[in-house]
Amino acid sequence: MDALSAPMQLWLAGLLIAWALVLVGGFVLGRPNPEGTRRMTLWGRLGSSAILVVAAWSWWWQLRQTHNLTALLLAVGMSLGFLGDLFMAKVFPINNYVLGGMSAFGLGHIAYISAGLLIERFDWLSWLIWMIVGAIGWYMIVWHDSSRSRLHQVALPYSLLLASTTGVATGVALEQLPMATFALGAALFLLSDLVLATQLFNNAHWRGIGDVVWFTYGPAQALIVYSMAWLV
Repeated sequence: MDALSAPMQLWLAGLLIAWALVLVGGFVLGRPNPEGTRRMTLWGRLGSSAILVVAAWSWWWQLRQTHNLTALLLAVGMSLGFLGDLFMAKVFPINNYVLGGMSAFGLGHIAYISAGLLIERFDWLSWLIWMIVGAIGWYMIVWHDSSRSRLHQVALPYSLLLASTTGVATGVALEQLPMATFALGAALFLLSDLVLATQLFNNAHWRGIGDVVWFTYGPAQALIVYSMAWLV
């Protein structure tokens, strides 16, 4: 971040620290729900995500003269992720909150993929490997021994979309090693989603599963947003 002004460096570093404090604070100060699947508070989840939205748009503002579209797409992707968080937290009065969340996250990943393709050329091999991983994960967690509803079917293209993001980000990292933060963030996002899928589709309710989701998802989004530091 040498090319950033001192005030902007402090601002972005402060947002990152605030994100970590809110995320960890939401866990430490929370209480386990009746099922014991989550301790993280609502303000810890949504607050930490909202901070990353502010950080993403701050990075766009910094990069608008040199990498305007790439930074814009990453900021839009994070904003759509926050919208997905709102759906999954049942903030909106809709019945099928899972489909709403998947739709928002899916659009966000399209934005992430588009940003990755602007950074580096397409890498077929890394994309294919992650697509296979995504398909296997969907089959083992969502489709295998499930009720196989329409939502279970929709989960396949969604899983492949997340795997595509990881594949594209991996291709970027192979050509530009500092962008490994982008690839790691995308991989953690996919891992978080697979853990969440065990809860949503296979009725897994082991202790702390919801917190595992957030302690993989939150850092995933932070890594993706702050990977913009390498575009400066």
